[in-house]
Amino acid sequence: MRLAVAVSIVILTLNEAADLPGCLESIGWCDDIHLVDSGSCDGTLELAVAAGVRCYEHPFSSFGKQRNWALDHCQFAHEWILFLDADERATPAFARAIEGATAAAGASIAGYYCCWKLMLDGHWLRRTDGFPRWQFRLLRWGRVRFCDFGHGQKEDRVQGQLAYLSEPYLHYAFSKGWGQWLSRHNRYSDLEAAERLRANVSWQELLARDPSVRNKALKPLLSRLPGWPLWRFLIMYVFKLGFLEGRAALTYCIHLAYYEFLIQVKMDELRRGRCLDRT
Repeated sequence: MRLAVAVSIVILTLNEAADLPGCLESIGWCDDIHLVDSGSCDGTLELAVAAGVRCYEHPFSSFGKQRNWALDHCQFAHEWILFLDADERATPAFARAIEGATAAAGASIAGYYCCWKLMLDGHWLRRTDGFPRWQFRLLRWGRVRFCDFGHGQKEDRVQGQLAYLSEPYLHYAFSKGWGQWLSRHNRYSDLEAAERLRANVSWQELLARDPSVRNKALKPLLSRLPGWPLWRFLIMYVFKLGFLEGRAALTYCIHLAYYEFLIQVKMDELRRGRCLDRT
């Protein structure tokens, strides 16, 4: 499949030899794929080179900085840039949605929020993951930057308006197993705890129409609630009917509650550290 409106794609990698082939297969319609690697030793770069992908190497410090590095150093062939991860897949419907959105975008549109289908054991966790959840992934080159936010990133210095692409891509977040997921989220919880403790509750953002703004503002408030990890489990598994999605949903909700528990514990540690620093 070829898109009438061409798009360049960036994939950030670190030891993604297991997931990268599936990702590349899903974007075979793209004629300008760039891979920014941060020190893989499992054959990731060799796979990418063999597939005709343009490869770069740059040490990783954060997702926001790595995405900005890619925007500054990759030689893109097209105006529109899509960021994908190796454990994500672009479906034909998602590709067609990109084609339609970029073709119809007026000059004021700087980029698009995208959403994903979270996949576990062949099941789409629609209720459990709170679909749709939005992340900024598709942009016009030179119109948007990224900044760090928690363990990830968000849009920054936007020149224009941001719109929403409702057709999802697929996210296989558990492709490397639960051990890797837990190890990664243990690291993520350090960053999330610091970010949520630092953030002030903004009532203006809490009441914003934009769901991506509203959800970011909710995090520091909810993280301060006693028993929030348990409430997170009950909201996703019970009140949003996640139990209808079977055993995969139960497993995911338990792990998600544990992740929120780690964040709360580390927020408490940071608070105590600050108190000690002042004594």
